[in-house]
Amino acid sequence: MNPDSTTTGRIVAALAALSTTAAIIWSSSLPLWIGLRVYSEQILLVVLSASMAITFLTRARVKSRTAAPDILDKALAAAALIWGMVMVVRFPVLSQNVFYHPTEALILSGLGMALLLEAVRRSMGWALIVILGVVCLYALFSGNLSGPMQSRSIRWDRLLTFMVMDSASLAGAALYIAVAVVVPFLILAQLLLQTGGSAFFSDLSMAVAGRARGGAAKIAILGSALFGSVSGSAVSNVASTGAITIPLMKDGGYRPKTAAAIEASASTGGQLMPPIMGASAFLLAENLQVSYGEVVLAALIPSILFYVALFYFADLEAGRRGIKAIDPERIPPMRDVMRKGWFVVVPFVVLLGGLFALNMRPETAALYAVLSLFVLSLFKTYEGGRIKGGALFEAVVKAGRAAVEVVLICAIAGIIIGLFSRSGLSFGMGFFLVKLGEGSLILLLLVTAGVCILMGMGLPTVGVYLLLSTLAAPPLIELGLTAMSAHLFVLYFGMLSMLTPPVAIAAFVAANMAKAPPMRTGLEAVRVAWPAFVVPFLFVASPALLFDGALGMVALALGTALVGVYLITSGVVGFAGRVLGPLWRVALIAAGTAALWPPQNGAAIALSFAGMGAGLAMVTFLRRRERVVTGSA
Repeated sequence: MNPDSTTTGRIVAALAALSTTAAIIWSSSLPLWIGLRVYSEQILLVVLSASMAITFLTRARVKSRTAAPDILDKALAAAALIWGMVMVVRFPVLSQNVFYHPTEALILSGLGMALLLEAVRRSMGWALIVILGVVCLYALFSGNLSGPMQSRSIRWDRLLTFMVMDSASLAGAALYIAVAVVVPFLILAQLLLQTGGSAFFSDLSMAVAGRARGGAAKIAILGSALFGSVSGSAVSNVASTGAITIPLMKDGGYRPKTAAAIEASASTGGQLMPPIMGASAFLLAENLQVSYGEVVLAALIPSILFYVALFYFADLEAGRRGIKAIDPERIPPMRDVMRKGWFVVVPFVVLLGGLFALNMRPETAALYAVLSLFVLSLFKTYEGGRIKGGALFEAVVKAGRAAVEVVLICAIAGIIIGLFSRSGLSFGMGFFLVKLGEGSLILLLLVTAGVCILMGMGLPTVGVYLLLSTLAAPPLIELGLTAMSAHLFVLYFGMLSMLTPPVAIAAFVAANMAKAPPMRTGLEAVRVAWPAFVVPFLFVASPALLFDGALGMVALALGTALVGVYLITSGVVGFAGRVLGPLWRVALIAAGTAALWPPQNGAAIALSFAGMGAGLAMVTFLRRRERVVTGSA
């Protein structure tokens, strides 16, 4: 490594630490405690400028170029930092008196937008930039349109100034959540890795599920659910847990594409797995103006359904292919796992206690969880010994680098959302969607699901949710859906783009690790995770699955859904005590569909019970018949 790259690495580490430290200062309300008046936008701009500078120093202008940053990259990084410093200093004046400083505001806005667009292009491509360009064109020329899409055109200079200077745009709610809320959780995730948390989750999963049929896949599912609830990122989850679980599944007898698909599916579901979930969940809570605890509670049953369905698939696929449990000698005793790793549980207890018992803000509870884990790690880590002196600083730096993409996405998505409202586009699009939904709500739901998946092919889940929650969720609410079900519907299908070909990022990463064909792995992931494409329609039709209703209805909806998912998965896999032919598979899928039907009224409840009864009777018959045949053999 040459000295320049070493110097660059130190600069990047310092910027990442600055970004994380600024977020901690604001999340902990330190300025308020010491009586210092600071605008939240000033903190956000510090983190944004540092994130842009990190991008210019670590992401090449052209993908094929792998050399260290050149003079242009360094100049852009310096420009981002200078712009950020000027904006921090001048923001109090410009935010209140922008019309008295039009030239200064225009220059700073133009420079800021140019830097942001280049940083976004380097980090995640052109998708968000193209969307922003379309919205800007609409804002500039909407006065020339007719009908519901007609609005008042915005002058280019006012448009540019609005995008950067207005608190409802660049430094709005989306960027605030990314900085103030997401960063503390990223620190917790990184500190867990430093203390051996991922190894603890893997060993715990092995101790719990390793002795069951198809134990290798069940270990992967449980481990990815546990780690994914911390990381909140499907791709990083695959990269972290997949290195252990994919070879384990392949050695156990699962086909490479199936092993990769199971890992990708389980890792993707981690974005909606309580208690931490992903960045989108915090944005959802902010959009609905509800506590984060309400979002966690609403997401609980859909997450349970998703992961139980994956367990069903792993078990039935193992039965179909004769895959046994893993070697008992490889399974660590539960007592030893908990003796070594009990301290990993403590920050989760602190986090949940802060959220639900003490009604803390999510970022405050996360900081207390980080503090508790760090104190314990001074005495103990999972691998033995104590945490290294620089581990906390390393966790802070890695959290800052991990936050870069989320910060950039939320910054540009905040601009797009602000323009939706300012230009009148949200009204025009909402009008068309409401009209579509008045003709057929199910058609509007299908269109929304398709758009979420299509947009997700070029955007992370956070970006998809931010945009579609502004356009698609309000018409769904206007047509009678609860706000929670409408927003979770958008969030679910934004997440599923990670598994859906032709651009299934999580599935493709897992396929590379399993040495399996990427496209076949993506299609296999859709087969494995099929319930995730159905569950959103279920909780839209039956809000009881979001804990919205009497406990009796919640229990009924969950029970019928669990049985229905099992029956359909048996038909999809083609196994129910024995390998099934086409007719049996169709019959089980039909019975499962009836059982899965949301129990909204007497007729629907009767249909659900009839489906459950018929399906369970078929499964019982097939298993008894198989035992008789096996016994006679």
